[in-house]
Amino acid sequence: MKIAEHIFKTYDIRGLYPEELNEDVAYRTGRAFAELIKKEIPRSDITVAVGQDMRISSPSLFEAVVKGITDQGLSVVDIGLVSTPTFYFGVSFYGYDAGLQVSASHNPGKYNGFKMTRANAVPISGDTGILEIRDMVVKNEFPEVEKKGSVSKREGVLPEQIQFALTYVNKEQIKPFKIVVDTANGMGGPLVEELFKFLPCELIKMYFELDGNFPNHEADPLKDENNEALQKKVVEVGADFGVALDGDADRIFFIDNTGKTVEPAIVRGILAQIFLRDNPGAKICYDIRPGKITIDMITEAGGVPVVTRVGHSLIKEKMREIDSVFAGESSGHFFVKMPHGTFEVPEIITLKILEELSRSGQTMREYVQPLERYIHSGEINFAVTDKAAVFAKLKEKYGQNLQYDFDGLSFTWPDWWFNVRASNTENKMRLNLESTSEEVMKEKTKEVSEIIKS
Repeated sequence: MKIAEHIFKTYDIRGLYPEELNEDVAYRTGRAFAELIKKEIPRSDITVAVGQDMRISSPSLFEAVVKGITDQGLSVVDIGLVSTPTFYFGVSFYGYDAGLQVSASHNPGKYNGFKMTRANAVPISGDTGILEIRDMVVKNEFPEVEKKGSVSKREGVLPEQIQFALTYVNKEQIKPFKIVVDTANGMGGPLVEELFKFLPCELIKMYFELDGNFPNHEADPLKDENNEALQKKVVEVGADFGVALDGDADRIFFIDNTGKTVEPAIVRGILAQIFLRDNPGAKICYDIRPGKITIDMITEAGGVPVVTRVGHSLIKEKMREIDSVFAGESSGHFFVKMPHGTFEVPEIITLKILEELSRSGQTMREYVQPLERYIHSGEINFAVTDKAAVFAKLKEKYGQNLQYDFDGLSFTWPDWWFNVRASNTENKMRLNLESTSEEVMKEKTKEVSEIIKS
């Protein structure tokens, strides 16, 4: 069969089921993944943790990829139906050699995919193995092994994950908040239910039923239209705040008590200051897309802001390189350095926000309002035919104000700044622009947009 090579992406494998990603591709991927790990670990007793999400196609893809891994001689520990953060926890906390999660993150139900890690939940990316796996899958020539691997099951990963998270706060200080949580029929439901067993808070659940068809709305809270029902519910029931999780629960968004989504850059800044209290002078990573409030808050708290490329695997890599204690991405990924690994921990993020609001005595709106210093365009996508030509036009127009020339181009002025990046997989450019005033933001967004489109 012909392999759809474009499903092997920068951070994971993801494609339409069954046209692009099916059981045959999954079996080959399992074999290729096993061979990649075997080259790196010169032992005969390698163990891989494998989990899956609630998508309709996940059970059959799980079976196929596990067969591929065990046919190449590696043993598999089935950690069950889990969110991506629970998967990361399982791989790292128990000391497995590698891990694979069957999931397509926030994509619609017709998609599925694989997220893969080495030990300590270190992600395998396009630069560190995915393209090698792709080439092996396409070639479909694997060494036969005499002894197949075994499959065992590990129960109780989620409860242990939550007990570990609770060590990051003094839960006795958390006030009895009323909180609405929308998990979009994704894997955040079990995680949130387990967490709230141990909190004095009232949990109002929205769309907690696991359903791989995502019947209520797309499981992507970065698109604010997907948060409309949650925003209304927060106001309707008089909740203290709301929480939205994406399909595999590795991204988290907060809605304040007036029903307004809190910008991820502000959440990132709040969390940076929280982690800097326990780690004075620490390095905090943030991605290159505009979100200047984060830099302000890191600097004000005595931390060292470190800019990174966009993408969870790239941010984690930078965190490990410079020994950063916390990082946040504009898309709602928040990462914490822990003894066993560095990855997304929405459960710890939720606990930290609960503890901070309890300590402050303020509503979330009161806490956030002074931090709304800048006006953001949101991410705007443009279909283009020639990405290089767009970059050349931007350099010609704004070259004297070029700040960064990695992960696209970033330009800055005293009262506005922007980043334009090219999509890795499509003929698209992504613009993020920010300003000190709404008038300038609108004017400059229009100006830059016209250059991109011309």
